[in-house]
Amino acid sequence: MNTGMTREEAITLLKKYNQEPFHLQHALTVEGTMRWYAQELGYGEDADFWACAGLLHDIDFEKYPEEHCQKAPELLAEAHASEELIHAVCSHGYGLCSQVQPVHTMEKVLFAADELTGLIGAAARMRPSKSCSDMEVSSLKKKFKDKRFAAGCSRDVIRQGAELLGWELNELFEKTILAMRACEESVIAELECI
Repeated sequence: MNTGMTREEAITLLKKYNQEPFHLQHALTVEGTMRWYAQELGYGEDADFWACAGLLHDIDFEKYPEEHCQKAPELLAEAHASEELIHAVCSHGYGLCSQVQPVHTMEKVLFAADELTGLIGAAARMRPSKSCSDMEVSSLKKKFKDKRFAAGCSRDVIRQGAELLGWELNELFEKTILAMRACEESVIAELECI
């Protein structure tokens, strides 16, 4: 799997269209989460591709929220992104803002994990530790069931993502918490440099 760009080029592209610290943190979190999933699921040789798709999945969201996943192909093509990267990025919005269906395992993981990282991040900020390092699946399930908590994180998309992968919700929760634990410190360190 080929991205068509280096990570440095991807970071430059991300920063060109995203300046909000929240959006940058989300991009880096999804990048790290996707890298972890690639290793965990036996796709280690494609970890850079998985990570790049995670990093750039919301490339158009900050500047073009009404055209999310519609403007992304143009922005990515300008940076010489590969067709497979463009497909992966657009597939994360399937059914909401895109008709590009997630086909590859990586695309299904991105679809499922994107919304869930937002929910886990919101739950982590409520913890005394301000971290997901001590978060348990049981506490995340309580937040998931409370529709008022992090209301912008679609529970339907998270459920749909688990179904696409053939996983129970608990499995998706547990794996995504572990993935976010693995990258939490590096995300914080990199945000200070951006």
